Amino acid sequence: MIIRRAIRYNCRTLTNTSPNASPTPVDSGTGLIRGLSFTSAAALVVGSMIGTGVYLKAAVMSQLVGSPALVLAAWGAAGFLSLCGALSFAELGAMMPRAGGLYAWIRSAYGNGPAFLYGWTAAVVLSAGNSALGVGLATFLSAIIPMPGIWAEANFQSLGFHWQVGPREGIAVLAVLVFGAINCLSVAFGGRVQFVLTLAKCLGLGMIVVGAFFFADTGSPSHFTAPPEFRWTGFQAFGAAMLAALWAFDGWCFMPMAAGEVKDPGRNVPRALILGVFSVWVLYSLANLAYFWALPFSEIVSANSTLFRDALPVAAKTAQTFLGVKGPAIVSAIFMISAAGALNGVLLSIARVPFAMARDGLLPAKLGEIHPKSRVPVVSIAAVAVWSALLALSGTYDQLTDMTIFAEWIFYALAVSIVFRLRRTLPDAPRPYRTFGYPVTPAIFFCGAAFLVGNTIVTRPLESAVGLALIATGLPVYWWYRKSASRPLDTAH
Repeated sequence: MIIRRAIRYNCRTLTNTSPNASPTPVDSGTGLIRGLSFTSAAALVVGSMIGTGVYLKAAVMSQLVGSPALVLAAWGAAGFLSLCGALSFAELGAMMPRAGGLYAWIRSAYGNGPAFLYGWTAAVVLSAGNSALGVGLATFLSAIIPMPGIWAEANFQSLGFHWQVGPREGIAVLAVLVFGAINCLSVAFGGRVQFVLTLAKCLGLGMIVVGAFFFADTGSPSHFTAPPEFRWTGFQAFGAAMLAALWAFDGWCFMPMAAGEVKDPGRNVPRALILGVFSVWVLYSLANLAYFWALPFSEIVSANSTLFRDALPVAAKTAQTFLGVKGPAIVSAIFMISAAGALNGVLLSIARVPFAMARDGLLPAKLGEIHPKSRVPVVSIAAVAVWSALLALSGTYDQLTDMTIFAEWIFYALAVSIVFRLRRTLPDAPRPYRTFGYPVTPAIFFCGAAFLVGNTIVTRPLESAVGLALIATGLPVYWWYRKSASRPLDTAH
């Protein structure tokens, strides 16, 4: 019954976005303005994906698998898995284009409990992704402006965790809060900002690729050869490398969270998802080929990571091969734009989840309010931004990203299962887009997600435990709201 009501609701929503609709269509369920065009939606996908990971993660991946070929294979596998996920999400996003994305889909198929846990995870755990982007932005800024000194630190040797706070973390907090403020303006303005930042970051990444292949003095095919000491480290290490690459690909799932503000969502949501993910996959493949062409493997292994915190990022080292000693500083500006674009897009998207939860009576009503002038959920945006800023003080870039990806992929698997569920329970429901390659495509994604979650528990026990603990903190909150809500929980969607 809940699913059937969801489909009827979204049929009404799609009607509001027909060619004869008003120039500024409104989502009938929330009152949000559908101000994101196809261009803005595609920029939201690409801009949320291309952040800091593609410039940093090759180092930790090389440390894990010990071979250029295996690093490139991990990038390829992560890209293919992400595309399978995007193809599956495209069907759900076109069928149920509501604010909250995965939250709305899970609630329609499985009810309030699982949906609340996802929404709680998005607001509490996935905000670590915003924090990691802020930390990445600060890391790149440090190549231009030295940031010596540490304000506070602690070493938890038994847990393998070193915590520190200094100027970089301060810059990360500031960046998160600034883009939180930007997102409090209209969604159309946020979409235009996203398009400009996405275009700039794509041009910047393209400059590194072209420079490395055509102007690097050190370029050599011998760099693709495995070092003499190479030994196969097993599927667990390869899975951990894939997890690192998936952080760089992560972001394609965020645009559907803002689907309630996309014009003509039945058409634009699938197009933006599929085109965006495929384009990023091509760009990432070229970028990593460029790194290994320009740099010896030993230089990539020793690039910036948790093991080498003061080293240059692998992309900055690559730029140095064709721009000289000033290369890292010049290219760091490009990296900062990239991190800023991803931060803007992720904040815009994630803030719609607590907004949707509040509208359903699962969080304080204040989070579900829309500002009368900007027509965006200002309180929800502010709450996510402040929490993300606090998380920026909690750990290193790699620890934040591993915790984020682990928690996300638990719910990605659950969301893809909805494609199978709705095909069985509602075979004749309107589907503006049907998943290409069904049922193989979503099955590949589901199995890949299950493997990565299990592998992370084994290879990253601390980050996994923290992620699971933060998810579990949503249970008492949900039970309390269920018991003390002044009105019955809304199940009409």
